Amino acid sequence: MDNKKERELIKTLAKCEDIRDAEAYYNKLLKYRKEILNESYLADLSKLLEAFTHIDRILILRILMETDRCVCELEAILGKSQSNISYHLRILEKLNLIKGWKKGKFTHYSVVQKSLEYFRDLFNNWINNEIIKLNLNLF
Repeated sequence: MDNKKERELIKTLAKCEDIRDAEAYYNKLLKYRKEILNESYLADLSKLLEAFTHIDRILILRILMETDRCVCELEAILGKSQSNISYHLRILEKLNLIKGWKKGKFTHYSVVQKSLEYFRDLFNNWINNEIIKLNLNLF
């Protein structure tokens, strides 16, 4: 961040009622930024949340949790085009939430159970930790 932007932020912070030393507080915020950016699990969490930003990906995961399916089955169930389904499958596959394999002429997909469990635990731990922090700050 350039010096001009830093000075503007410090001036803005100085206007807050609860802040007595805006520059010291700004430096405290910079330290906090470094701490949270070093939380390596946040990158994985971001990828997980990206997977769930589209209803089709959620539906695909839901369908594949029941049984393995080929792309044409997913097309029929979702009423979407092959290219649309393939787009979402690539995203889920890139995140290792699903895997595809050839079976004859068709590609079939299934859920990668270990990845789902990892992401479930990652999300649950993140939520639980944030709730604990929130509860600690309430008292």
